[in-house]
Amino acid sequence: MSPQTEAPTAARSSIDPADVERFSRIAAEWWDPKGKFAPLHRFNPVRLGFIRDQALYRFGRDPAARRPFEGLRLLDIGCGGGLLCEPMTRLGFAVTGVDASERNIGTAQAHAAEQGLAIDYRASTAEALLAAGEPGFDLILNMEVIEHVANPGQFLRDCAGLLNPGGLMIVATLNRTLKAFALAKVGAEYVLRWLPAGTHDWSQFLKPEELRGFLEGEAVTVDGPYGVAYDPLTGRWSQSHDTQVNYMMTVARDAA
Repeated sequence: MSPQTEAPTAARSSIDPADVERFSRIAAEWWDPKGKFAPLHRFNPVRLGFIRDQALYRFGRDPAARRPFEGLRLLDIGCGGGLLCEPMTRLGFAVTGVDASERNIGTAQAHAAEQGLAIDYRASTAEALLAAGEPGFDLILNMEVIEHVANPGQFLRDCAGLLNPGGLMIVATLNRTLKAFALAKVGAEYVLRWLPAGTHDWSQFLKPEELRGFLEGEAVTVDGPYGVAYDPLTGRWSQSHDTQVNYMMTVARDAA
């Protein structure tokens, strides 16, 4: 949910400074399960399960292994406070967490140090990594970020350009539907107060076909959407056939 700053940016930038500042102001609350990022803490189990299952299948790893992803590089772009970086590190990935907000990165570094986890955190952007010739990644997590950037098409192509041959990117975002406007915007921000008002701009939500269109002509295979739904009776998220609000898609780069 963190945008892609305070870090230096190139002329062709996907950064939305207003979104970066909005998340920077509340950076210290990332690891408070009852704070402003409580929705992400509730959302994390279903995200982690989906990521693990997709990665196990893509890379042919043993699901019974304690650290099944040893030897693989992972990039979490727009990593925020590191809510995905830490469990991915524990599963064996060599994790690089990138966020445009230096405050978010500071929070993530401090928490990882407390946990004794070695994570390569950087205040940077996808386009900066690409321009610097960063070695490729096997798995890229692009989770609840693309709806916060100024140029989503270029941002997605830059991220895809960081994938190794045979690599996988997982994208999670919000659908631009009336149901999403009612639940993810009005409901979550103004009725239930799950998120600070102004967290999302409904006009920046993206339809699955738009994500596919952004990657047309790229050497990738795009699958999905895979729906994610919230059950107010149990307070839990689960995978669902309903893609009208939250959904995920996979982007697999062709093997060399």
